[in-house]
Amino acid sequence: MSGTFLAFAVLSLLTIGGAVFMISFTRVVHMVISLGITFLSIAGLFVLLEAEFVAVSQVLIYSGAISILMLFGIMLTRHDAADEAISKANKGWLSFLAVAVFFLIVFWAIQNTPWGATPGSTAASQADNVVQLGTEIFTKFVIPFELTSVLLLVALVGAIILAKKEGDKE
Repeated sequence: MSGTFLAFAVLSLLTIGGAVFMISFTRVVHMVISLGITFLSIAGLFVLLEAEFVAVSQVLIYSGAISILMLFGIMLTRHDAADEAISKANKGWLSFLAVAVFFLIVFWAIQNTPWGATPGSTAASQADNVVQLGTEIFTKFVIPFELTSVLLLVALVGAIILAKKEGDKE
């Protein structure tokens, strides 16, 4: 048993556990914390895949910005404890069944996929993947990149305006 396998096992358990806790908890703040744990462990899995840039982006964008944005939205809206209490009678079994089916499909796909070395994948070509990614994003995909940032900004402003209007009615 190598250290990489042990790190993968721990990170994958954290990822799956955080996702399961996220759908199991009834309080929204606990859900966001579980989601943050899931995002951080996914970033750790990216580090194991030697995709450091994607891991750092995962931490900055998802673990940081999205989680803070979700907490900000929660703070702006009203939540009643009675509204958050959802019937859990069939929710647990249905969630378990969905996760089990998804696991079996992913396991089957991984077992039946030929994982050969890609042509031209050497250590030198993997070392400058950040340069290649940056060049692609800021040359070919600069317009979609900027449109995505504007869309996220408009969504944030819209959420603030909607939350303010709900608070002004009372």
